Amino acid sequence: MPVTKIRGINQHYEIIGETGPWVALSPGGRTPMGEIRDMAIQLSAKGYRVLIFDRRNCGKTDIGITGGDAEYTEWADDLFELTKQLNAQPCIVGGASSGCRTSVSFAIKYPKAVTGLLLWKMSAGPYATLNLGVRYYSEYIKIAGLKGMEGICKTDFFAKRISENPRNKDILMKMDPNKFVEVMTRWMVTFISCSNFPLIGATEDQLKRISVPTLLFCGNDRHHSREASFGTHELIHESELVDLGMPVLDIDAQSAEEYGKYTPEMVEKFDEFIKRRI
Repeated sequence: MPVTKIRGINQHYEIIGETGPWVALSPGGRTPMGEIRDMAIQLSAKGYRVLIFDRRNCGKTDIGITGGDAEYTEWADDLFELTKQLNAQPCIVGGASSGCRTSVSFAIKYPKAVTGLLLWKMSAGPYATLNLGVRYYSEYIKIAGLKGMEGICKTDFFAKRISENPRNKDILMKMDPNKFVEVMTRWMVTFISCSNFPLIGATEDQLKRISVPTLLFCGNDRHHSREASFGTHELIHESELVDLGMPVLDIDAQSAEEYGKYTPEMVEKFDEFIKRRI
């Protein structure tokens, strides 16, 4: 798996496909690129070069809790530098949930580097925003304050990052716990301040300024509601919204395995949309 230095971290990535338009895809949560590899393989078979990557704090890539107003904008900045290094700009960018936030942030900050967006599992509203903000940040703020960086290394999430990339143990143990708390608190405050935004990470005005063709898929659970899909669609003028007919579930998030059953249909929609609009 290729590795390159991006903004001070070792970034792991993979390119699937050798020719065709560039597409960069990101999974949801803080999951590694493997979660989206099957989709990338299916899309590459349609004639695309698909970039997948472990974002900072995900998979085998280095931990990078170093600043910025939000974790998703850090991911967008990393993606910009990675695609620049690979001579992959401008490109189509897409993702699910946190990967959606990464993609939208990329389009907002770097409009000349993007030709289209592919978005699914959009998150918005007070429930999703507050629940995810607590899950991603407040647990670790508390542990760092009580047990320092040694306690952070023993949490399930960061222990997994260390097992996938042993270098992360040194990165974490060298961090001042007060600095760790300061950055994570800033990221959490930015995140939960989006509770009344149409999409976590983007205001109405920012979404209205996105001018590239955008394909959206309807959400179907509490963290990725249909309302978030409709609201985003209404604000991005060049967008199209697809309903895959998924049952609406009264759970926080549908499992990756269940959602994956829709991958072939989504890839067909991606391909048709790109060839028609981009």
